[in-house]
Amino acid sequence: MIHVNVRGLIIREAENGKQLVIQLRKRTGEPEVYELPGGRINEYEKMVDGLRREIMEETGLTVNVIRGEADSLITAGRSFSVECIKPYASYQTIEGPVDSFGVYFLCEADGEPQREGDDSGDVHWAGLDEVQKLIAEKRVSEIDLPAVLLFLRDETKTVG
Repeated sequence: MIHVNVRGLIIREAENGKQLVIQLRKRTGEPEVYELPGGRINEYEKMVDGLRREIMEETGLTVNVIRGEADSLITAGRSFSVECIKPYASYQTIEGPVDSFGVYFLCEADGEPQREGDDSGDVHWAGLDEVQKLIAEKRVSEIDLPAVLLFLRDETKTVG
């Protein structure tokens, strides 16, 4: 079985530059690493609805902007209704203990996240310097690392 996930790069502009919401994953038997909020979508759940639900469960934040959502296209045929949307990035595990595919979206949300959420703790806005430090310390989820590196490359043009 393949797991289909949605994840949010929740960003905001602060006095010291851009910030991302990150959280410490807290699951029994798994390493505690920082990750982006998100999770599995339910059967026939729209990606953006699943993203909003997962972010609320894990951070307490209400997403008010998902980039690309306004340009999505839904078609309804005889057998299928299909939504097409432009995400920020996507991933597929090509080896490892879990077969998964996921989609990342750039998001905006107002307010401060709750400190504890669904299997998560230390939920907070992190400056890009903090995120780069966590990467150097190998404390960022292996699943989210490529998307975070893409984001940093796009934002700072210093991470390669």
